[in-house]
Amino acid sequence: MIERYNLPEIANIWKDESRFTYWKDIELAVCRAQAKLGNIPGEALKTIEEKADFNIDRINEIEEEVQHDVIAFLTSMAEFIGPDSRYVHLGMTSSDLLDTTLALQCREAGKLILKVLDELIDVTKKQALKYKDQVMLGRTHGVASEPITLGMKLALWYTELIRSRTRIERAVEGVSFGQISGAVGTFAYVDPRIEELVCEELGLKPAPVSTQVIQRDRHAEFLTSLALLAASLEKFSTEIRHLHRTEVAEVEEPFGKKQKGSSAMPHKKNPIVCERLTGMARLVRTNALAGIENICLWHERDISHSSVERIILPDSTSIVYYMIRKFIHTVEYMKVNPENMKKNLDRVEGLIFSQGLLLKLSKKGFTREKAYDVVQSAAMQAREHGGFQDLIRSDSEIKELLSDEEIDDCFNLKNFTKNIDHIFRKAGLL
Repeated sequence: MIERYNLPEIANIWKDESRFTYWKDIELAVCRAQAKLGNIPGEALKTIEEKADFNIDRINEIEEEVQHDVIAFLTSMAEFIGPDSRYVHLGMTSSDLLDTTLALQCREAGKLILKVLDELIDVTKKQALKYKDQVMLGRTHGVASEPITLGMKLALWYTELIRSRTRIERAVEGVSFGQISGAVGTFAYVDPRIEELVCEELGLKPAPVSTQVIQRDRHAEFLTSLALLAASLEKFSTEIRHLHRTEVAEVEEPFGKKQKGSSAMPHKKNPIVCERLTGMARLVRTNALAGIENICLWHERDISHSSVERIILPDSTSIVYYMIRKFIHTVEYMKVNPENMKKNLDRVEGLIFSQGLLLKLSKKGFTREKAYDVVQSAAMQAREHGGFQDLIRSDSEIKELLSDEEIDDCFNLKNFTKNIDHIFRKAGLL
């Protein structure tokens, strides 16, 4: 996934070299804290800081023998440091290293996601304002309802993206907790002040209580926040896919000058990016469920979560990062067809004004039930033969209550757009 879609920024966070670098940084931070408390001689700390390094090939070679990645790493680092390596990893357990690293990786991935999400929010806001007054057919159940504006659709996306940003920011904060608390979290062989000093250096918070692991509800919240954003992007993409259809043709995703739509049919312009994003959202949702399954571990820990997280965290963060980047381009360069929007409005031949007539007749003396029946009867005829406004004008009962001017007022598009600015102000767009 990472290599296929060329995501170097976020991919680097999850590479072995980065992971081992995080491990080294944490071990050095622990050594500095130990030295500060007088547990490591100053000369030994100097040697450790100067010589600490690792060799990935050597780590892999050792791991083949010992079947333990942290031991393999520590052995490789000891080969660089020499005798003073005995001061490395004092009182720690593997998960102190692994879970504190995971906090750093999730935090950095989260920051990158928030950065590109801010770009998408800005682009969506710009387009919402651009198309604020572009009237188009609204649809419920996929069927023509009443007019809205394209800008209103985009304003809705904007507010939903803002909510996702808030959730992800909160989840990143929730996952940014480290631990240096020993085998089952009791600090039996490591001073609790070490955890405080290390977390302060790394910009993390110490877990209030840990067992041998940071509790996985934190990671599940992070994954779920990504899944909710992916679901929103899926919704927006599905909207574009519907509007892209030949018989609608109101909005299209960008199509390059040299792009091809079909190996068999040269005329095709398919919404392939939006379809791709729709499919990717399913993966992120599935990964979020796996993250929730990881919450329940045996007693103070087991490692049933570990193999799962090696897949779901790199994949989910990379997929969501990719989805946002692709959707930025989609929103910024989407093709909008006002002419087709007008054609589709005209195609329903005034049926979109039925509610206004219903309300006007109710105010003039009809019961709501009678008004509904009269308007619906004319609408059903118009669906078959057209001429809704003419049918209303020729209805004797309606003519007794409404003048031609009052009927014309019911068929005014401005009735649907008069409060658009109010909506935009509520959304924080004006």
